[in-house]
Amino acid sequence: MNKRKILDRLFEQKVVILFVVLCVLTIVASKQPLTFVANELFTRIARNSFLVLALIIPVLAGMGLNFGIVIGAMAAQIAVFLTTHWGFVGIGGFLLTALLATPMAVFFGFLVGKLFNKAKGSEMICGLVLGYFAEGLYQLLFLFIFGGVIPIDNPTLMIATGVGVKNTIDLKDTIKYSLDTVPMLTILEIGFYLVVAAIVLSVVIKLAKKQPVHWKKTGIALILAVAIYALTYIPAVESFLAADRLLLLWAVELWVALVLLWQAGRFLVLKVIRKEELDLKRLAAICVAAVLVYALTYVPAIYEVLIYVRLPVMTYVCIAGLCLLNTALMRTRLGQNMRTVGQNRVVANAAGINVDRTRIIAMIFSTVLASWGQLIFLQNVGTFSTYGAHTQVGQFAIAALLVGGASVQKATNKQAILGVVLFHTLFIVAPLAGKELFGNAMIGEYFRVFVSYGVIALALAMHAWKKVSGVGPSTDFAPASASALAGGTSAPASGGGKAG
Repeated sequence: MNKRKILDRLFEQKVVILFVVLCVLTIVASKQPLTFVANELFTRIARNSFLVLALIIPVLAGMGLNFGIVIGAMAAQIAVFLTTHWGFVGIGGFLLTALLATPMAVFFGFLVGKLFNKAKGSEMICGLVLGYFAEGLYQLLFLFIFGGVIPIDNPTLMIATGVGVKNTIDLKDTIKYSLDTVPMLTILEIGFYLVVAAIVLSVVIKLAKKQPVHWKKTGIALILAVAIYALTYIPAVESFLAADRLLLLWAVELWVALVLLWQAGRFLVLKVIRKEELDLKRLAAICVAAVLVYALTYVPAIYEVLIYVRLPVMTYVCIAGLCLLNTALMRTRLGQNMRTVGQNRVVANAAGINVDRTRIIAMIFSTVLASWGQLIFLQNVGTFSTYGAHTQVGQFAIAALLVGGASVQKATNKQAILGVVLFHTLFIVAPLAGKELFGNAMIGEYFRVFVSYGVIALALAMHAWKKVSGVGPSTDFAPASASALAGGTSAPASGGGKAG
């Protein structure tokens, strides 16, 4: 890579580099120990990542930054109020809340998608205004309809007059930490039954369609699943898996072990058994990188952080699952359709793709995922601010996505997670740095609010400039070249990219 390419790459990552520098400077200025910063950061990653990842699909579908995710958050909060009123608790209450929120989010997402189809090219400003409109309906529901039209006799939730919901609802006796405290053993058991069910269902479907069944591969997969589950009956393993949180040190060690085992398995299967070509340099580089990461755990300052931070396993499993979903979706026909629509709607239309339907599906996905993300957020916080919990969901999630290097036309899982890390690191230490430097924590508060609005304004300004100057992918119904039309649903979306 020559000097010119290096400079171009650095310029592309200017926002990320700027925020890395800001984070380092504010951490130093805050004079807080790294254990405190790291513990707060991983809590915020678990709390906010799902919401940020919910923004990716609309970006890939050419609909820009979905300010309308606040409507998905409202669906979640309506469901939280209902299950809290009915008295459901624990992980069962959480799952019931998600079950109630999902159809509402699907319906809201459908309406939002229909509206966005009427406002092609102005989806972001439309979503912003729509959020304010939905806020009025939400307040009408919680201030008047609950108690005034729908009788609700619950003094802990309703204000003294019996009409309208209180400003704050405590979730400590219902769903607080309900997802965070699911034991690893339960997660493994659920995973085992899901794998067995998927294997059996796959065999049944193939037999029903009279398709050949690869019995050997099926048997090996089943035996492997049973063998892994059988390990949980070893007392030491069972005792370890009974915990609901995992030391960050153990998580790093587990990741390194899995990477090395995966690369060794690829080498054994592809190179030794199948005699296929394999990029040995890349394989070696991955293994060396994993070993170096493990070597860093012996640095005293890093080791101190790694043994201090504990991760809520189930929450991080959900985040990883959404990353896999985003990646897998882009490999399906629906995902390819979304990418084609995101690149150029006329190409998609000429290729036989129902553009409006695809955009609506993308919006339904985002709204449902946002509702689940808000549930994860609320159960981790433990309190429900009835009229304020959703107000800045869109702003902070979008700002975090942009901080990670994403744009109005392109977003990936890596950019989303990196953005959450950088954005919330700044949120943690900025007030503390302001207090140390100026004797007033509010200066840091003002700075981080300015940053969150500023990065969104900059992204929208850059997007407007690109549209005016003709830079970047077009999503308008403009003439397309013959080569683009020939690509059909497989046409790569330069404005999308894989969500991984």
